[in-house]
Amino acid sequence: MSDGTTPATVRQVEQAAQKPLTPLQEFWHYFSENKGAVAGLVIVALIIFMAIFADLIVPHDPDQQYRGLELRPPAFQEGGESQFLLGTDPTGRDMLSRLIKGAQYSMLIGCIVVSIAISVGVSLGLVAAFAPRFIATIILRLMDIILAFPSLLLALVLVALFEKPSLENAMIAIAVTLLPHFVRLTRASALGELRRDYVTASRVAGASVWRLMFLTVLPNCMGPMIVQATLSFSTAVLDAAALGFLGMGAQPPTPEWGTMLADAREFIATDKWWVVTLPGLLILISVLAFNLMGDGLRDALDPKLKRS
Repeated sequence: MSDGTTPATVRQVEQAAQKPLTPLQEFWHYFSENKGAVAGLVIVALIIFMAIFADLIVPHDPDQQYRGLELRPPAFQEGGESQFLLGTDPTGRDMLSRLIKGAQYSMLIGCIVVSIAISVGVSLGLVAAFAPRFIATIILRLMDIILAFPSLLLALVLVALFEKPSLENAMIAIAVTLLPHFVRLTRASALGELRRDYVTASRVAGASVWRLMFLTVLPNCMGPMIVQATLSFSTAVLDAAALGFLGMGAQPPTPEWGTMLADAREFIATDKWWVVTLPGLLILISVLAFNLMGDGLRDALDPKLKRS
């Protein structure tokens, strides 16, 4: 250029002249750089939409049995019925309706399990960070005991301790297996915040321990908590489906994806592929979508990853 400036210099001047990004714009900027996270967000939004409006968009009653129409293939396959787009199951129930209704159960499971785990886990983590050392040691050793067992095996044992298998008992058991992740993450984040000047200033100003825990320190630890909650959501959906498949979760005729797989296990080696493939495919897609979205949230909320 005639004035001696380079295109790179002009670009830097133009960027400096731009208005600073708002927190939401900055979050979306870093989140949208991860294309997999954006794809996961779109899929999660579709699943949530399907779960919220399941009762309005299902073409048939998920529990209604159509006698004489058992194991009909999908409509696009030879022998299929146009009224059953994804075929019927061994008892003549519409697969599409049951899959849509199953999304409602899976999202409900994830929300309840994560809510229990994050509320109890964050509280115990804050207590472990602020309490005397011997109390923190007891809490951490209990979490280590839980972590010593495979999560699915521990969930099976906990469900077996209840009177009978049910969806409610399965959710409680899964929430217990997720507790250590929230406890340890909250304690580590809180200990890092306790060294900062604003916490010292709050102590000098006379803030109580409870105010320091829940109003001063906790809001600054929410970034890692949001990421962990998203990843735990997918774990809850997967473990609930596994318990349902093993007969220790949701019980028939509940249209939960794992239970649907259990009902169709005898057709795994047959040509009735839709009764096995479709529930398993939805479990795979939903878990993958939440994991991808969790990776994007980590990229957008972690300052170290932003700088890199």
